[in-house]
Amino acid sequence: MPEVSLISALLVGLLGGTHCVGMCGGIVGAISLQMPGNVPQWRIHLAYNLGRIASYGAAGVLAGAAGAGSLLLSDMLPVKVILYLIANLLLVFLGLYLAGLSHAVVQLERLGGVIWQRLQPYSKKLLPVRSVPQALALGALWGWLPCGLVYSVLAAAMASGSAAGGGMVMLAFGLGTLPNLLAMGYFARQLKGFMQNRGVRLAAGLLVAGFGLLGLYRLAML
Repeated sequence: MPEVSLISALLVGLLGGTHCVGMCGGIVGAISLQMPGNVPQWRIHLAYNLGRIASYGAAGVLAGAAGAGSLLLSDMLPVKVILYLIANLLLVFLGLYLAGLSHAVVQLERLGGVIWQRLQPYSKKLLPVRSVPQALALGALWGWLPCGLVYSVLAAAMASGSAAGGGMVMLAFGLGTLPNLLAMGYFARQLKGFMQNRGVRLAAGLLVAGFGLLGLYRLAML
């Protein structure tokens, strides 16, 4: 997996904070309000996010393995080119969504609805969070929450063509989301106002769309 792809995944996770505030802000807020007094707050938030990122990595491994399996058809179809094209088109649509210019990516969230319906009852049993292991388990479950942002990057993980490459892409993306969600646990109101600012959303979205357009340009040059 080229290093630039991992850097792009990291930056997409960071810039996608404008979406994370809306999608996960309520979850982080609930954890913060019900925080136990005998455990340092940062441990709970860190454990929750590590569980979430671990689930992203597992999903990336599965997507990368699926991409590797599809390469068996490369003698009949330009599979690698098709996967790369889809991944970058989704980045463009994702950027437009983050910028508030399109809602096409939201349709992807319906794909994960079936899985989430089975996991959601277990997540409710873990609330309120009273310990680090409990926060870790809750984060691992919430990592499968239907999210157009995650699904868009999963397409890039699939295009990596290997289980290891897909896992690395999603781990890089997860690490990119970490600063925003950790900060949200401490500065929820201030961060939400900043991230929902029209100018911030527009700038972040256009930068993400730029990654996709750059990928499409490289594909055209090939």
